[in-house]
Amino acid sequence: MSVDVTDSTRARERLAILGEAGKRIGTTLDAMRTGQELADLTVPLLADYATVDLAESVLLGEEPLAHLGPQGGRIPAFRRAGLASVRQWDPEPLFARGEPVPVPLASPFTSVLHSGQSHFEPMLDTSPGTWLDRHDAVRAAIRDHTMHSLMVVPIHARGAVLGVAVFVRTADRVPFEEDDLLLAEELVSWAALSLDNARQYARERSTALTQQRHLLPHHATGGSAADVAWRYLPADSHHDVGGDWFDVIPLPGARIAPVVGDVVGHGINAAATMGQLRTAVRTLASMDMPPDELLAHLDEQVIRLAEEDADPQDPGGATMVATCLYAVYDPVTRQCTMARAGHPPPAIVDPHGHVTFPDLPTGAPLGLGLVPFESVTLELPENSVLLYTDGLIEARNHDLDAGMNRLAAALARPGLALEDLCSSAVDPLSCEASCDDATLLLARTRQLGPNQVASWEFPADPAVVSRARAQATRQLNQWGLEHLAESTELIVSELVTNAVRHSNGTIGLRLIRHEALTCEVTDTSNSQPRLRHPRTTDENGRGLLLVAQLTRRWGTRHTPNGKLIWAEQHLTAHP
Repeated sequence: MSVDVTDSTRARERLAILGEAGKRIGTTLDAMRTGQELADLTVPLLADYATVDLAESVLLGEEPLAHLGPQGGRIPAFRRAGLASVRQWDPEPLFARGEPVPVPLASPFTSVLHSGQSHFEPMLDTSPGTWLDRHDAVRAAIRDHTMHSLMVVPIHARGAVLGVAVFVRTADRVPFEEDDLLLAEELVSWAALSLDNARQYARERSTALTQQRHLLPHHATGGSAADVAWRYLPADSHHDVGGDWFDVIPLPGARIAPVVGDVVGHGINAAATMGQLRTAVRTLASMDMPPDELLAHLDEQVIRLAEEDADPQDPGGATMVATCLYAVYDPVTRQCTMARAGHPPPAIVDPHGHVTFPDLPTGAPLGLGLVPFESVTLELPENSVLLYTDGLIEARNHDLDAGMNRLAAALARPGLALEDLCSSAVDPLSCEASCDDATLLLARTRQLGPNQVASWEFPADPAVVSRARAQATRQLNQWGLEHLAESTELIVSELVTNAVRHSNGTIGLRLIRHEALTCEVTDTSNSQPRLRHPRTTDENGRGLLLVAQLTRRWGTRHTPNGKLIWAEQHLTAHP
């Protein structure tokens, strides 16, 4: 008895190849790698030579075209993503992997792109009068590689064409059969789903990265308080963009508030949340809160955002968590007050290059509503470097202490310019694939000298108002700011008068000349002044209204012994 088992053998071989496809195609969300995996699988199992060309829109994460026909008279751009051959490229292929590939006009390739149907040519016709007459380079490649059987299969998914795969047999191998075309189409369909996933991932990652870079500061400056340098390294292309952010917020009295944070999670949602928190921190900083109070309010904000995004059917299911390190540096006193919420500790590099990590209370991450936050105040030598980081000391295969020691060694270089110091800490990381974003913020502190600050103390007596005005005028003359004397006299008079009226302790007056002229008055009262809009018949309530009109901005904040009212003026005359 004779039994023909050819069909069953082919079926088993076909199933085996499809099984391999499930293991070897689409192992990552990288479209270029997926294209190469498709080419590698089909050679030599199906073909002697295979190429995979993808539309540029796929690689860029853009929306693919429903039909890749001529756009404005020409075919959209393609790029070679996969290339495999049984030969050692003798001669070299026309287009290497990664190079742009022009599509021959009036050829099987264009017909495939137009129709979305495969082109099957078991015996490749190279005789005169075919489409090869207009493409001498292609005809030469066919001849040099002894190509005799051709299949061109479109790569399409979800109603859009992503590219084209070409399969060729050469030399004395038998021509393609109909079963080979069916197998090729199934393999390409398998790869197409992975390629479309990679395209969507690339689009989301590009959107998140653009959003994050737009939300991060582009011209952060430390003003008169510090020189600032920073670096931001996004995660590698195999991982989503994280929620890292940083900022340097100017505060009254020449102070600055450096801040670094990280939203737990990746992608567009993390980048959007990062933008919300950065805005919230700037708003809270404008209220001049101590770092521990600011983090407490920010914690409440994160919890509120999570509740608003929660599913009404599962209100406890949504959780938003972030870490943050916030500090306030005063260049007059050289004091830096810091607090952190689950964030890695900062580093302080003294002028001699000695690196320390201050022992700050860790605090719980934002969004959990657990333990209260605590602030720590340090006095920093001039020209110290404050370092805030996320991602640089947290690495796979290394614990946190090893990362901190590695970072300390990179920073222990006194005299190095701040930008160079920033590069020396980040450059080694940029050469490695990272699964998370890395942020580095450096601030080299300054101190305002005696020629920039003048302060006095007075008893709470109405008679001291004229003396305070005279002291302020004399100091402005020494600084060459005579043009601000008249307005400053009025500001000092109003603020000191209010302090005398509402306080019974010592009254302080301080002038700070930096990028602006700041006038500060302190007293022992905790009452907050309010800006009023008096009627024409009212006898009081015009003091702060006058201060607001004479200055570019004014405000108040609590101090350990009472409150401080400040007012800023431009150094140059403004209309």
